[in-house]
Amino acid sequence: MLAIGILKFLGAVMLLLYAVRMVRTGFERVSGPSIRRTIGRASANPLIGIASGGVVAILLQSATAVAMLTAGFASSGFMSTSAGLAILLGADLGSALVVQFLSFDLGWLIPLLLAVGAWTFLKLPSRTAKQIGRILIGIALVLISLQMIAEATEPLKQASFMPAVAEHLAADPVTALLVGALLAFLVHSSVAAILMIATVADQAGLLMLAAVPLVLGANIGAGVVAIWLTRALDQKARLLPIGNFLFRTTGALAALVVFIALDELPKVPLFGSSHGAQLVALHVLFNMTMVIVCLPFLKPVAWVLDTFAASAAERETEGFAQQSSALDKNVLSSPRLALASATRELLRMGEVVEAMAAPVMLMLERGDPEAIERLQQRDAVVNKIHGDIKLYIAEMSRNELKQEDAERSMELVSFSVNLERAGDLVSKNLYALALEMRERDLRFSVEGLRELSDMHGRVMANMQLSMNVLVSGDAESARELIAEKDRMRDLEKTSHARHLERLTSGTPDSLGSSNAHLEVIRSLKDINALFAAVAVPILAEKGQLRNTRLVPAE
Repeated sequence: MLAIGILKFLGAVMLLLYAVRMVRTGFERVSGPSIRRTIGRASANPLIGIASGGVVAILLQSATAVAMLTAGFASSGFMSTSAGLAILLGADLGSALVVQFLSFDLGWLIPLLLAVGAWTFLKLPSRTAKQIGRILIGIALVLISLQMIAEATEPLKQASFMPAVAEHLAADPVTALLVGALLAFLVHSSVAAILMIATVADQAGLLMLAAVPLVLGANIGAGVVAIWLTRALDQKARLLPIGNFLFRTTGALAALVVFIALDELPKVPLFGSSHGAQLVALHVLFNMTMVIVCLPFLKPVAWVLDTFAASAAERETEGFAQQSSALDKNVLSSPRLALASATRELLRMGEVVEAMAAPVMLMLERGDPEAIERLQQRDAVVNKIHGDIKLYIAEMSRNELKQEDAERSMELVSFSVNLERAGDLVSKNLYALALEMRERDLRFSVEGLRELSDMHGRVMANMQLSMNVLVSGDAESARELIAEKDRMRDLEKTSHARHLERLTSGTPDSLGSSNAHLEVIRSLKDINALFAAVAVPILAEKGQLRNTRLVPAE
């Protein structure tokens, strides 16, 4: 019986994690560029940063997702450390408000959310409508998973070991704190961890002396998650999660000392009557207090962190260059293995180009010259990988190759040329344009910037899709990639038309940045086409490409 209960509990937890991720993915796909713009523009004022971080965390149901976005902005030099820390404080509070909302009795909403969400996802052709349907279904699944957790933990009230576990955690709050931190780290979601702790407190009779340290520990664990997920980024990007972790840990330890001194949770009517409601309210209050208390310390803490990372810029470019190559010369005599090595190296090349292209819109809007030049330097890494791949394939081709291996080797070299050209477009066109715009103090209009950001977001998504196609050779994904070329062509035409309308109406920013606007559109379209070319040989082999787009002459 206990084994069945544990299985139900684990299944409910996995459903909760999947549902939270489903909602986050839906929001990222439906309004990813808007979310990034919201974060990017929040660096002017700490209060605006806190508000922006809170709003985005509510939309994505994850403070960790906000931390990842903000780390990317800091890495590109677009955001100061103090501004980033303000955004993360707001994200923690926004995440706590999500927990508060989901803790209400919303069971009556489940059928409505499922019905509307499924109909929207399955019946409406619009990409935006499908993602809205995904979001609604995800929220319904979150509520269902919470009900399942409640049902699975109900028998724990009668479990013989439960009183001993509860008493041990209540008697040792430090251990309870560490258990809460471990739980949040394992599930990679403070929202899921707090909801589980609150549900177990209600259903299994977990003592508040144990539950409160668990909640405080979950706040620490959520900070560790952000550090863990940004571990592969450069040092500048890792500063923000580290600073936020210091805030969380200091605040949680201070709150634990106060709680131990009080020996119980204060009887506040607004906290609710049940243990779960009190814990959720405490979680919100803790993060609200953290925002108020930490606000004056943002700049001093940022100064300390920046001091320790004074040489981060130099190490960043060196890190890209020093990554070990996947080209294994020991397998050159085996074409299949050699081609696999070349494919892995192409993936690394694509990742470097993607890392170069990700902050393009931020740099065009108001990038720092040093950050732009640092990003341009990555093109040297792209060129080196390109040269290494060509020499590797040439050396492999000295052996006698089968027809299919020879064709595959040419496809890889061709795609390597495309990636090298894409790197040049990013470095020599877009970033050179960013420097020119800064020197001349040019700005895109609000509408123009939105169009370019949407186009850039689509290009970044297609880059990832092309890397998947390179490895998988999936025909369906290849078709989607080629179809994106048509969509990009339509976006280019639409943006041109709207830009001309703005010029006609005399919009000042459009008049000044007209050439830059058109050049960015052209470069983004060309970059997208270079990545999409990986799909051509796959579809050509399966007879799914036309020879020409021309109508036969009469």
